[in-house]
Amino acid sequence: MRSRLMAIAAMIGLALSFNTSAQTTKTAQPADDMVRLATWMTGSFSSEEQAKSDTNFLDIRLHVVNVWPEFSSGFWLYVEQATAAKLDKPYRQRVYFVHQLSNELFESKVFTINESLRFAGEWQKPDPLRSLTADSLIARDGCSIILRKHGIESFVGSTIGKECPSELRGASCAVSDVVITATQMVSWDRGYDNQGKQVWGATTGGYIFRKLFP
Repeated sequence: MRSRLMAIAAMIGLALSFNTSAQTTKTAQPADDMVRLATWMTGSFSSEEQAKSDTNFLDIRLHVVNVWPEFSSGFWLYVEQATAAKLDKPYRQRVYFVHQLSNELFESKVFTINESLRFAGEWQKPDPLRSLTADSLIARDGCSIILRKHGIESFVGSTIGKECPSELRGASCAVSDVVITATQMVSWDRGYDNQGKQVWGATTGGYIFRKLFP
């Protein structure tokens, strides 16, 4: 636990050190915070810079777009993630429902899509996922990211305990830590088996996804 807290603290420091456009003297209001979080989460991101300096990390491209804007209870986001070498074959496609729990807390609920590869590249369309409805999604119970506003410069969050199930590479649960700023997202996903041994994911810290464009 101590090593995890130290690593997360390092992630926060790293994220804030790169964040310049989020600096402001204006005090954000709760409704503004929700819009700000969703805006920071959307766009195209790349870990190319990190991959060039650290061979433990791959060059990953991340695209996040707003879908179903007619729903006003929160923000629905389509997320597509692929290696730079296989952009047409994303290895992760999700839908996040981001909404506000309190003045300081936000939840990003995670959903999967049946036969998700049929939607590969959907982020490039002017009206993505229009042929898919929210009731067609499969909720990943226990895998929500709970985010807390960290001043006016970032949102910091994680999954809760070992509640997110995973069977990938012998894992029994998945754990995620996230730091979101105006210029990048730091995401550290890993899986653990029943004995608490890490069986997948980065071991030294999170992936640093620099925002390429909004």
